[in-house]
Amino acid sequence: MATVYLYGTVLTWANHISNIHTMAYGSRILFGRHDVSLPPGQRRIAGFPRFGAHLSGPPPAVPDLPVLQIRGAVTEAFDIPLTALATLPRRELTADFHCVAGWSATNLRWQGVSFATVYATLIQPALTPGTPVTHFLFRGLDGWRSVVSIEDALADEVLIAERLDGRPLDGDHGAPVRLVSPKQYGYVSTKHLCRIEVHAAEPAGMRSSLMRLLSPHPRARVWEEERHRYLPAWSVRSVYRTTIAYVIDRGGRKARDRPRP
Repeated sequence: MATVYLYGTVLTWANHISNIHTMAYGSRILFGRHDVSLPPGQRRIAGFPRFGAHLSGPPPAVPDLPVLQIRGAVTEAFDIPLTALATLPRRELTADFHCVAGWSATNLRWQGVSFATVYATLIQPALTPGTPVTHFLFRGLDGWRSVVSIEDALADEVLIAERLDGRPLDGDHGAPVRLVSPKQYGYVSTKHLCRIEVHAAEPAGMRSSLMRLLSPHPRARVWEEERHRYLPAWSVRSVYRTTIAYVIDRGGRKARDRPRP
């Protein structure tokens, strides 16, 4: 029987969605006067917590030879070994990370490859001729998926990140690689990235009426406060805010109880 969890008005259908990016542990919320350097409705936290629906379990296992599967509107499906990313120009980006639940981790230093470079160099030459690409679907090893318009995905600051603050990504933060799109809410930045699908139209979203109400916004721009497709931002902001401390505390207890390897 499906189980519905309520965390900050985000409903996770447990046997349908495996990792919703709104839950955190290991950080403090810095409440007080709204920080004008942050997008509307966001509150700064100390540190950068792990987030996701499966805080009580380990991150997904990384394959011995990880690849990015390229599927969709290409002449033939193919895989890009992650080792091939090392041949592309490197990028470093310092940016804030904004969770849709209302917390923000600031001044994170990411290293990796621009997605626009990956697309132009490795994906675009393999497109089916005449295909008008409009969207990408990014999928993680944990089953999470995000849909991003081509306009947003090819923005200069969007990375396929391999390192955070000078260290290789660990399991908590998306190893072996992850998408990083700082100007969009965190649910866009798929962790444990393993598959990129190219689409000529926006892929279908959630079919359940309840889940549909909470569908991600098609742009998810943080400065426009585009949290959900159908719900206005003012209707969820205060509810999200009241749940952050509970979620962090719950995640922290789960982390402390987790057996160490």
